Amino acid sequence: MLVHSRSGRWTAWTAFGVLFVPLFALPLAVIVTASFSTNWSGAFPSGPTTAHYAAAVRGESLQALTTSLITAVTASVIALTVGTWAALAGAALGKKGKKVLDALFMLPVAVPSVVVGLAVLVAFSQPPLLLNGTRWIVIIAHTVLVTAFAHQSVSAAIRRLDPMYEQAAASLGARPSYVLLRVKLPLLLPSLNAAAGLCFALSMGELSATMMLYPPDWVPLPVRIFTATDRGSLFTGSALAVVLMATTLLALLAVSRIRTKASFR
Repeated sequence: MLVHSRSGRWTAWTAFGVLFVPLFALPLAVIVTASFSTNWSGAFPSGPTTAHYAAAVRGESLQALTTSLITAVTASVIALTVGTWAALAGAALGKKGKKVLDALFMLPVAVPSVVVGLAVLVAFSQPPLLLNGTRWIVIIAHTVLVTAFAHQSVSAAIRRLDPMYEQAAASLGARPSYVLLRVKLPLLLPSLNAAAGLCFALSMGELSATMMLYPPDWVPLPVRIFTATDRGSLFTGSALAVVLMATTLLALLAVSRIRTKASFR
């Protein structure tokens, strides 16, 4: 910790506990507890059961989880590709050009996600790109929402790169494509993995724009959670929420292992 005195550390940990427990830990504990319950009429839940989880990993719920995973992975790959390409291209621009490029990529984050959903709906509801009613309109909306984070993460990593490595490779006769693929991108790999994890997590939890766009045959898990709780099935919705959190956490742990290995390259 940055605080070296014992009293300062105790104060910092106390403040952390006071803020973390009621704001983060307690709500998550309530959701987990509710997912194992059938009734909650008093101070504590009653009727412990695992039936909600049995229903959450089969049928329409399993299909919704699969839909969320496919959407998140596809959107993350596209966002990482576009964001990295834009960050690499922006590094060669002047100061004003970088500001304009950053502003363009940050625009979807600066407005509510429901506005992004409406914009995508209007843009792709008429020929020649008629995607309304397909899974691709959902994937495009998720890609638009998460590309900004990929671009900003990679841009920050590029600014921290020591140009000595590229200059050394170029002085030895390496072509620009070789320098990019064998020198620059490997150095950016930890940041690329971090950006991929962030994009994946954001896509897995996206709801506002998705509610405006999803077709009946492409229902992500957050939409199913909202539908369950809106109908009063709070315990079923809690189990689905825990499944969503666990799946996202496992994916992020897998990405962190890749990032850890990449940092030693």
